[in-house]
Amino acid sequence: MPHDFIVTPGAALKGGVLRVPGDKSVSHRAAILGALNEGTVEVHGFLDGEDCLNTLRAIESLGIEVEREANVIRIHGRGLCGLRAPSGPIDCGNSGTGMRLLAGVLAAQPFASELVGDASLMQRPMRRIADPLNAIGAVVATSEDGKPPVRLAPPEKLQPIHYELPVASAQVKSALLLAGLCAGVPVEITEPDTSRDHTERMLSAGGVPVERDGRQLRMQPVPAFRLGRLDIPGDLSSAAFWLVLAAVQPGLELQLGNVGVNPTRDGVLRLLERMGARIRRENRREQGGEPVADIHCSASTLVAIDIDAADVALAIDEIPVILIAAACADGTTRLRGAAELRVKESDRLAAMAQGLRSLGIEVEEYDDGLDVTGGELQGGEVDSQGDHRIAMAFAIAASRARGPVRIRNIDNVATSYPAFREDLARLGADIQEVTE
Repeated sequence: MPHDFIVTPGAALKGGVLRVPGDKSVSHRAAILGALNEGTVEVHGFLDGEDCLNTLRAIESLGIEVEREANVIRIHGRGLCGLRAPSGPIDCGNSGTGMRLLAGVLAAQPFASELVGDASLMQRPMRRIADPLNAIGAVVATSEDGKPPVRLAPPEKLQPIHYELPVASAQVKSALLLAGLCAGVPVEITEPDTSRDHTERMLSAGGVPVERDGRQLRMQPVPAFRLGRLDIPGDLSSAAFWLVLAAVQPGLELQLGNVGVNPTRDGVLRLLERMGARIRRENRREQGGEPVADIHCSASTLVAIDIDAADVALAIDEIPVILIAAACADGTTRLRGAAELRVKESDRLAAMAQGLRSLGIEVEEYDDGLDVTGGELQGGEVDSQGDHRIAMAFAIAASRARGPVRIRNIDNVATSYPAFREDLARLGADIQEVTE
């Protein structure tokens, strides 16, 4: 049976210190690059969510031994040429990141493979990965409409990669880098805008020459990839829910410890600061090649802003909860250049528009964005469309509503933040998980 959240507002929320789960994007890359490592990688802070666990199971199906303890995962890598043919289709669950990055690795292997996922993932676009991989000599096929399954056959030989991305995409960029790494060929990629650079940072940490010159990225092949210990920072995308909660709740102050603040990823902080949120970054340091900090956020008077395509590229996963901040802000927030949100785990633009309207907020919907006019959130019912970020965003909205809010189909929250309900309850919210 599907599960729902019921959030009843009115409880006095209390501030304090929270530790958010390990970064989802970095955890995926730690698993995949750990499999390609020359020897054992010890990973601390790996996200214990279903998406990342499915990526661990995927590398296990490719012959990689994984040891799991309470807070440590040891991945016994087999080197750049040591993966083994899987015995059947590789199930990526709900993770588009896992599927697209694994496609890059598998495009260079001397065996056939097939990538599948759950009902939601089987509707996600994969031609954006297949086309550039095929252009460099890989043999990648999708369904007729460009969706999974993704089937990969052994290539004759991959060519050096020179590719200009039509849109900024860390997943496509990473797939090409991983294909070049496994095939032992140089890679040159031109990006239209900056996208997340977690893959480049981890490659560099493992001894791979990666250089950036403006919009151009170059990687040279290496005979072996060698990582040691990896410490994964807290996930800024998960922290974003608490940042918005603190910003919209009078009298609330939260401290989020050990959060990744990668400059290709911190768009949510800049957007909230432009809206008037009081945010401080303290104790800046580096962890596992990633910049981290402790983040403080307190109640603020928010104002509407304009959000464009460059903003979206640096805050793509946080846009749903930013729209909750917009619903609590003075004026009309205008979001444009966000068409990519229509092909995530759900059509996030449509899901947010529908949910906000059901809670009494005025919304205009466009092909690539929304106009959200701030107002008073009412009680009601929201369908998360099975999307974890939509479900969590509306749980934050419900804390400011004038009546109870039921958020339907929240099971996939476990893909990125298994303890979300418990953490929200720990802050004093009245949040229940129920079944039909």
